Amino acid sequence: MFVLFTDFGLTGPYVGQMKAVLASKAPGVPVIDLMHDAPAFDAKASAYLLAAITDRFPESAIFVCVVDPGVGSDRMPLVVEADGKRFVGPDNGLFSILIRRAAAPSALGIGWQPKDLSASFHGRDLFCPVAAMLMHGETVSGEAVDTGAVDRADWPDDLSEIVYIDAYGNAMTGFRAEKLSDEAVLEAANRKFTRARTFSDVAPGDAFWYENSNGLVEIAVNCGRADRLGLVIGAPVTISDAA
Repeated sequence: MFVLFTDFGLTGPYVGQMKAVLASKAPGVPVIDLMHDAPAFDAKASAYLLAAITDRFPESAIFVCVVDPGVGSDRMPLVVEADGKRFVGPDNGLFSILIRRAAAPSALGIGWQPKDLSASFHGRDLFCPVAAMLMHGETVSGEAVDTGAVDRADWPDDLSEIVYIDAYGNAMTGFRAEKLSDEAVLEAANRKFTRARTFSDVAPGDAFWYENSNGLVEIAVNCGRADRLGLVIGAPVTISDAA
């Protein structure tokens, strides 16, 4: 399968054009829309999301990942292999956390280019064709890249910030819940949050934090919206009593 992860949104032609390229070059291969509302222009926040939500896919999956505010610049296009899965996209830190957590990652700087390459839409013109080549078992020209150079060493292993607000207003962080004790207290937007196992463990309207289904720390309100508490993408989260 192909798996799409972008900040494009579902309005406009962009996702459809990418799917058209994949369908024409690899007909019959399923295309999964994993996420099209990744934090816009924010490769850092998106990197922590991407690393958290891809573990349930099979090793045969090929991910096309486009959060690429530097499109058309001298940033390198990459194929990254991490724990058997392959990811195609820009070298802007988007694959940093995946690489850091993988057992034996590798990276290829893509040298191949199509005859017609838009300066502003490499998702359609470069990344999707390369993904189709990988699906067919074709060799993609390029040079091996040191994964240490792809990793953003100054980015923490876990990000104590809000990285995503979902449709319910829940505020997801870039921090893995397994790193915290049950007694940990979070502070964000001038409020403190204690842990609950799930929504029904607190009264309607109460705010709390919990381990979400992807293993990340998330702030929520039972039958309400955490984003109305002033939580936005990029907002810092202070954690006390970390395990």
